[in-house]
Amino acid sequence: MRITATTVLLTMLSVPGFAQQPGGTPSQSASPAPAQNATPNTAVKPSTLLQPALDALQQATGAVKVEKWKGGSIRTEATTNITSITRDLQSTLPPLLKEADAAPGSMSSVLPVSRNVDALYDVLLRVVDGASVAAPAEQIDQLQGAMTSLNKARHALDDHVQELAAAREKQVNDLQAALKAQAQAVPVCPTPPPPPPAPVKKPAPKKRKPKPVTPPAATTTQPAPAAKPNQ
Repeated sequence: MRITATTVLLTMLSVPGFAQQPGGTPSQSASPAPAQNATPNTAVKPSTLLQPALDALQQATGAVKVEKWKGGSIRTEATTNITSITRDLQSTLPPLLKEADAAPGSMSSVLPVSRNVDALYDVLLRVVDGASVAAPAEQIDQLQGAMTSLNKARHALDDHVQELAAAREKQVNDLQAALKAQAQAVPVCPTPPPPPPAPVKKPAPKKRKPKPVTPPAATTTQPAPAAKPNQ
């Protein structure tokens, strides 16, 4: 059971664990999943794993003489597929490999190469199926040899991608465990009670201004009239 690059990417987003799904042809053998605590060799370049198989594929497709095949739709489809393989080997895959080789430990750089090689293998598989019906024996053998070589190479790359994903998951789990342990080790300080409300100051009574005292009006005392003498 092989874990494809797309599956690895999805399982990274659904930590923990990796889900495996069936894929490939019946001739593919099961590849053991790497240990979760294994340390991947991030110095391994994808081109180191793939280039010999890619060179064999380019040589095999270049030697195909479609005009010697039996006529019909199979030969037409084979011509289209071989053209697609040649364009991918010469134009699409080289820049992807260059970017992945510059950062072999980066999932975002290696995954596009893995997806491209998986698609390349699917197209080659259709060419080999058509060749087994319409091509001469020597061309069939050369194409089947290139397909076997590419299949082994893409398995090696998928294993490398899975190791990178397992190591990244372990880093995340270790970091989460360390943060949890650190949080448990720090004593929790009780929350201090809120300060009492400030006393409400009563407004000072207003001082009344003394009313001005009006002095009494001065009175004029008139002398009493003199008594008249009795006659």
